[in-house]
Amino acid sequence: MPLPRPVLVSALALSLLGSSASALIVPMNGWVPVEGNASVWTDTSGACLLREERTGQAFPVLASQTEALAFAVKLRKQLSKSVGAVTIQPVDRAGFWAVLAAYDHKDGGATYKISQLYLNDAGLLRTVTGSSADGEKGACVNAMREFIRYLAN
Repeated sequence: MPLPRPVLVSALALSLLGSSASALIVPMNGWVPVEGNASVWTDTSGACLLREERTGQAFPVLASQTEALAFAVKLRKQLSKSVGAVTIQPVDRAGFWAVLAAYDHKDGGATYKISQLYLNDAGLLRTVTGSSADGEKGACVNAMREFIRYLAN
């Protein structure tokens, strides 16, 4: 069975960070792993996609909001080179900080909304990324964004 268009585009867009060796725990009912991969999840309609990736890329502990803001400025500048409507904010994760990015990704005339959380995982970069088509109104969109914003760590 072919993957829905948002899943295909998101998988391609997210592949820039490398392969995943982890398993994301998705607390939303009805979400299933894509092709058995416990690091990539979709809702039953295929309108939303979540992906967790761990890379070998070093990533500092962001011990304060100031450090997270400094990283956010660099990340915004980098992302703005290739995607549109970039917004960045530091998020508190009970004793450490992460950075949440939201941006638009265009592919083949379609626009996708991406939310991406950047975390330190034992000194390495770990991301949790969600995507859906621009204008998607399904219940999965808010659930996915809330999971990334408040629960993923």
